[in-house]
Amino acid sequence: MTVTDALFAPLFAANPGRPLITHYDDAAGTRVELSRATVRNWAAKTANWLRDEHDVEPGDPVAVLLPAHWQTAGVLLGAWWCGAAVTDDPAGAKVALVAPGADAPGADAPGAPVTAVVSLHPMGLGSGAPVDYNDEIRVFGDDFAPWEPVPGSTHALLKSTVDEVVQEAHHRAETLGITTTSRVLSTLDWSLPDGLLNGFLAVLAGGGSLVQCSSATPDLLPARRVAEQTTLDLVG
Repeated sequence: MTVTDALFAPLFAANPGRPLITHYDDAAGTRVELSRATVRNWAAKTANWLRDEHDVEPGDPVAVLLPAHWQTAGVLLGAWWCGAAVTDDPAGAKVALVAPGADAPGADAPGAPVTAVVSLHPMGLGSGAPVDYNDEIRVFGDDFAPWEPVPGSTHALLKSTVDEVVQEAHHRAETLGITTTSRVLSTLDWSLPDGLLNGFLAVLAGGGSLVQCSSATPDLLPARRVAEQTTLDLVG
């Protein structure tokens, strides 16, 4: 069982139409909300693309050098779904996924045979990069079927195994007080491993939904709590 199977699949099965992530980018002035079903489609396309196009197998490292963003959620869940080990080091990774811009973290991705640019466009449009994640995954299926089960001992996040990541995510959800009724407002970056565990995986483990604010303007947060009816803050 993968991290995606353990933490995300139960949420989709329970209520596919419920919002999973609402993403604000205050620098761009955008708001995008995705349901569990929509995120699942992005994750499935990503998993199929990584496995079928780039031969990513369980335990293979995939570097995810992206900010906290709704597209990053699809990238992460797709990488885990095909059994990849998510890392922040492109050296030795089979695929590196980076943000647009020559100065973005990992843009040169030394050591990665494939560097794909994730546009982070609010409507999911491509970036025009030579290897454009957003454009490439569109032709892949909206469902994913693994060829074989992924053992719980497989690396999933840096050197942590699937079982360890799932256990830690549940522990952090309990510690943070995240439950199925939680709507979490967060400004946390998804740095590895703690930012990602607290800001994303704990929300999945608790069964809540996430209002993620990027480039957050502090003065906008009080009104946003009211508008989004959030119940819990993870403000860094």
